[in-house]
Amino acid sequence: MFNRFLYKPPNPKLRVFVNLSRAERRASSELQKMVHSRLEDATGLKEELIGNAWSAAVKAHKHADKPFLLDKTRDFSIISFAGSWSPEAWFSASDSSFGETKIDRQLFPSVRSIGLDEYAEVNSAFFRRFEAILGKLKDVLKANKPVVFTGHSAGGPVAILATIWLLEQQRNSNTNFTPPKCITFGSPLVGNFIFSHALKREKWSIHFVHFVTRYDIVPRIHLAPLPSLQPHLQTILTSLNSRSLGSASNGNVATEFFMTVMRNASAVASNAACHLMGNTNLLLDTLKSFVKLSPYSPFGTYIFFTDSEKVVVVTNPDAVLQILFFACQLSSESECDNIAHQSLKAHWEYESKMRQNLELLHAIRLDELDKLPLSLTGRNTPITQALNELGLSSRALLNLRAAGSYEEQKIKNQERMSVKKQDIEKLLNRLEENYRDVCKVDGLGYYDAFKLQKDPKDFQANIKRLEQAGIWDEIVEMLKRYELPDEFEGQDEWIQIGTRFRCLYEPLDIANYYRHSKNDDTGPYMIKGRPKRYRFTQRWLEHNQKMTEPSEVSTLWAEVEELRIQTRTKLYAECSREILELEKKMKRWLNEIENDMLLKKSTFMEWWKTLPEHHRSQSCIRDDIERMANTEDATNSM
Repeated sequence: MFNRFLYKPPNPKLRVFVNLSRAERRASSELQKMVHSRLEDATGLKEELIGNAWSAAVKAHKHADKPFLLDKTRDFSIISFAGSWSPEAWFSASDSSFGETKIDRQLFPSVRSIGLDEYAEVNSAFFRRFEAILGKLKDVLKANKPVVFTGHSAGGPVAILATIWLLEQQRNSNTNFTPPKCITFGSPLVGNFIFSHALKREKWSIHFVHFVTRYDIVPRIHLAPLPSLQPHLQTILTSLNSRSLGSASNGNVATEFFMTVMRNASAVASNAACHLMGNTNLLLDTLKSFVKLSPYSPFGTYIFFTDSEKVVVVTNPDAVLQILFFACQLSSESECDNIAHQSLKAHWEYESKMRQNLELLHAIRLDELDKLPLSLTGRNTPITQALNELGLSSRALLNLRAAGSYEEQKIKNQERMSVKKQDIEKLLNRLEENYRDVCKVDGLGYYDAFKLQKDPKDFQANIKRLEQAGIWDEIVEMLKRYELPDEFEGQDEWIQIGTRFRCLYEPLDIANYYRHSKNDDTGPYMIKGRPKRYRFTQRWLEHNQKMTEPSEVSTLWAEVEELRIQTRTKLYAECSREILELEKKMKRWLNEIENDMLLKKSTFMEWWKTLPEHHRSQSCIRDDIERMANTEDATNSM
């Protein structure tokens, strides 16, 4: 029945990152490498801790009047959050149809795309619940014992946000802490793809483990907009709370609710699959402009329970999204009512799963998704058995393989950029040794020499500038499309080389900008002319170093140029505040600017000498200017 809700890609010849025939030939041998393991080996969590977390999550439901419960074991403090059965606790009607809002950048400064400086979106209702208990939560987190946050149902999102908040606190602390763990059961989705991207970049995703039974409707609810769910949402939540169908069985409420959720889940999963497969059909963009899809995305490690003593472990968020849809896809219309009712009952099946001996569960890790077979027929391995028990069709397997291949393509893109990193380093070394240092010997800084363009070496420096710009612009475009691994912007080697590139080459871009008077047509460099390659690399450093003030060393020349322009038509008194601010910045970054700005013939010094005597005599950089002048005189007399 639900096959009719599955969006068919308009172009049958999609670019898929897999070679189907070759993959089929080697599928049998590759599958043998994906052996099953114990749950502890797959998640890094002891089975006893998982059981304790479930017990705490259930206990929290019985004390819903309290913001959370605190239980202590020998090794951990377990903080559990109760669910809520009011629609207002799941969706905020005052926000968009999916109830999302921008995350609080003060509480969660890391949950963003660094280069784009775009913060994640989270469910507003869940976020408000977290904010309401944060004050009390701070009071119990002063002990040094490792913390586990847990929650079932709507308690899961609060546990997730509490975990991220504590990880943020630990990131900003100089003390070594054991990172908190988060274990959820049947949790709804919380944030969008930037949420997932940021947690993986910060290496925080590994601390989150989400348990999901095959048919549980709750992890899928937020794939549908509130207006489509509103007629039956309270009835469904009441049934979930009472652990019985109750009024949800009257008038096929459960069936209608299930169909609504899965119809939207189909659209989300199909759109995601088209993206993974590289579909460029413009019809998709046209459809998205009329029909808004759910922004929510999975993250962390997902543990899917099968009907037997197996669990399927998935860490790829794109693959998790596909499983959330395909595991509930119906094979015939006659199944609809039964599966709809089962989707409500499954929300409490974790209890029976936790009563089992968790040590006997076989954990099947789906690490090499691009090596999955395209059909499960006639195959009898632990993996194929588990995937069969999740009800995954051939189309589901194709989408899972595309998810794996898409991730592999990101890694290949990074490898390609790593090769170009050698070219970047060569160009940086040549510019430093053959241009910047030579210009300083000539008595004129490389900024002013480049701006004048009187020597062949200036022309060669411009060629190197353009070569570097091409490489870095390619990296920026891939980052904008999220075509590099999520961890890329947090890697020390790229942060270091990006900072070196910015500090060395941006002054040349500024010189070129004002040499050609682009400011007359476009406006100030910092507002209209600054390329993204410098904005991105600056944000990388500031985030990595937890800087409270911007790293402005590479843009000081732009401020000099703008002040030179202003003081031609304005009195000193009108510009004094900006001039003092510039000098303070220069003082702060003096060791980083290689003293080029303080050379006697520099653009800055020629302008600075025109400032009133009373200003120059009291300037915070006066001593540095005098020291540089003495050094320059001594060098010239040798």
